Amino acid sequence: MAIIDVTISQLSESVAEATLLNWKKQPGDAVVVDEILFEIETDKVVFDVPSPASGILFEILVGDGGTVVANQVLARIDNEAKPAAAAPALLETTAESKGALSPAAPSAEGSSTIAMPSAARLMAETGLNPAQVEGTGRHGRITKGDVLSAIAGGAEPATPIPPPAPKLKPVEAYLESPLMTDRPEQRVPMTRLRARIAERLLQSQATNAILTTFNEVNMQAVIELRSRYKEKFEKEHGVKLGFMPFFVKATMQALRKYPVLNASVEGKEIIYHGYFDIGIAVSSPRGLVVPILRNVDQMSIAEIERKIADYSAKAKLGNLSLEELTGGTFSISNGGVFGSMLSTPIINPPQSAILGIHATKDRPVVENGQIVIRPMNYLAMSYDHRIIDGKEAVLGLNAIKDALEDPARLLLDL
Repeated sequence: MAIIDVTISQLSESVAEATLLNWKKQPGDAVVVDEILFEIETDKVVFDVPSPASGILFEILVGDGGTVVANQVLARIDNEAKPAAAAPALLETTAESKGALSPAAPSAEGSSTIAMPSAARLMAETGLNPAQVEGTGRHGRITKGDVLSAIAGGAEPATPIPPPAPKLKPVEAYLESPLMTDRPEQRVPMTRLRARIAERLLQSQATNAILTTFNEVNMQAVIELRSRYKEKFEKEHGVKLGFMPFFVKATMQALRKYPVLNASVEGKEIIYHGYFDIGIAVSSPRGLVVPILRNVDQMSIAEIERKIADYSAKAKLGNLSLEELTGGTFSISNGGVFGSMLSTPIINPPQSAILGIHATKDRPVVENGQIVIRPMNYLAMSYDHRIIDGKEAVLGLNAIKDALEDPARLLLDL
């Protein structure tokens, strides 16, 4: 018997511990090298942990929901044990590859397409047909990135994914009770991500002198520009043209004009960042996450749109990496996608400002002494008054407003 320890070493320096979510295998099951054994949740991401060797899962030392730390032994694999006769296909490996591939996924034509383990798992979760995914890996293998690109490009699941079964009885079941004696409650622990969100929001309010300034922007020019070019844009770039890239570009120009909005505080020092890494708040099944668009000043409208679509797809599947969530010099929160009319966003520390955008609605406004109907959006900028005066915040928000009301400024960098 040759025992191989299963450990994790992917935790970053800022993450002291994590939660083992669920095992994909049980003791006695056959495993192959690089096959996913279990999922780990940190305060930022959920990631898969692959098997370090082929063999039989001999022992599990930490069960579902357990707390783990880096380099802790979580299970043991006997890499000399012979698998049961039912598992020969599972143990097929490729000599030329350092890790095993997933079993071949059947395509629509009846042939087989080889997918990497993470890609096969993602296609199974989303119901995506492998025939809809173009493999860019070695020898045409499907990678996880290929699947995410297919999802971002609008590929539809082969079969609808059934909704998860409810863990509690529906409210109607209690209301139908003749005596109304049931008063159900459910106590569940916060996920690490939710606990981290709560911690950071409290930290932000406790350490920053948060103030919010507001303005309104007429979106007519952006709407007309988008309507005029959206079909050509999608045909040329392979992604739909939305409104967020215009907000991102307008924000970047405002940060360039007023650098303190792009700064952060460290002790008694102000750090002025000579780059523009803008975080985009995205809703995920696990809570709010803020992936980072890096070097926005070097990105085109199409590149921004494509990256946001990629982040949105990853957020829905819980596949954002630590690197994609780390850093950022400024953030944008779009409550408008949920119908919010106005809000005061909370700063994402250690940043010093955040822009909140909201639902665009037709409203009466006065132009040249006449009341007209225009598509208006309320903008809100929360800022740390310790280093940002009201003047910079107001002028920065005005710069965003001006760029959106006259999109030619984005092209001419005015």
